[in-house]
This record gives sequence, structure tokens and C-alpha cells, in this order.
Amino acid sequence: MSEPKYKRVLLKLSGEALAGKRGTGVDVETVGAICDKVKEVVEMGVQVAIVVGGGNFWRGRNGHQMERTTADYMGMLATAMNGLALQDALEARGVYTRVQTAIEMREIAEPFIQRKAEKHLGRGRVVVFACGTGHPYFTTDTAAVLRATEIKADVILLGKSVDAVYDSDPKENPNAKKYDEVSYMEALEKDLKVMDSTAIAMCRDNNMPLLVFGIEDPENIVRAVKGEKIGTIVK
Repeated sequence: MSEPKYKRVLLKLSGEALAGKRGTGVDVETVGAICDKVKEVVEMGVQVAIVVGGGNFWRGRNGHQMERTTADYMGMLATAMNGLALQDALEARGVYTRVQTAIEMREIAEPFIQRKAEKHLGRGRVVVFACGTGHPYFTTDTAAVLRATEIKADVILLGKSVDAVYDSDPKENPNAKKYDEVSYMEALEKDLKVMDSTAIAMCRDNNMPLLVFGIEDPENIVRAVKGEKIGTIVK
């Protein structure tokens, strides 16, 4: 087994990634396949944190007839359900896991405390961060950059439905140009849809590298940690 390139990573998963082909809810087989690879990475000695979205249950923009704050808080609660699903699947595989939430819900998860999260990671536990930043108007992309910066991660691994960053949607444009590497400024100026602009700006301001890859093949998580040439690096 080759040596990992990174010692501490933050894996960003969308809610849709947990839904698999079902499209909504949690698909147990899909979550299991992802957690199998997370376990493999942990066994390589890599410290793993996860930020998970909630789009398989609810998106704030779905509530367009609602007050925005209410809709966003509902989305945060959806991420908590996904965090518990990941915890259950990981612990079923013998991986000690803690869920920390930005909104206090002591009966089911710990509140986010930066020092406590780092202590868990140092002991080989996976830490799942749920409820985004705990504030409306911020996406889980922004939460991923915030948490990665707080725990001093080496890189953000961004698992997406496409395998890299392109200059246009490759599902709609067969001639879309793939980027192997792109700068933060280029991602912002060309609106490359890597993450939302707030998250990209935070990556730039904190010099946090971002590796974008396809999550449909969970083996890519292991490849990314090993430093294999996949996806797109944003730095």
C-alpha cells in the first residue's frame, strides 16, 4: 500500500451523493460503499473529517415560498440526518465516529468544538460535521472550508457528480474543456461552479487547496488521498 499524500483531510459530500440512484433519501448500499473507502483511508493512518450536505432531503432553495432563514434551517436539520447515517455506517465497520453539529442537539450529537474535534481526529476517530455553519445564507460548501481551516486540514476533497472541473457542464456540452489545475481567481472569474463564490474566496484567503473528483466511484477517495492524478486541483 503506497503512502498517503495527506495526513489530515476534510471530505465534502453532497446529500445527493448519499442518495445513490434513488435520488432522494439515504441509499444504504451507496453510503456503505463510501464508508468502506473512508475506513480504508483511516487504516492508512489518515485523519478524516467529513462535511455533509442535505440536498437528498431538503434544499433551502426548495422553500422559495418560505422565509429564507426558515428554509435554510430546515436544510441544516437534513444534514444532521445524513451525519447520523454516516456515523452508523462507519461504526458498523468498526470505525469510531463522532458527529458534531453547529446547532446544539445534545441527545444525538456533540456541539462543534474545534479543540474537541482535533482531539478526536488525533485519536483516529472520524468526525462528521453537520448543520453547516449553523447560520442561514451560508452553504455547506462554505461550512466545509470553514471547518477545514479550523481543524488545519491539508486539503479539502470535494466529491461531486462530475469527475473534475470543466469550463461548462460536460453533461450538456460534449466539448467541455477539463481542467487539471485551476487557480482560485480563475474559478471565481470564470464562474466555474466548483463551489459557491464565498467558499472559493475563503479557500483563497486561507490558502486551502481543493481537490475536485467524481464520487460515483468511491475508490476515488483512496486515490485522492494517495495523491494519484485524478480530478482537478484548485489552489
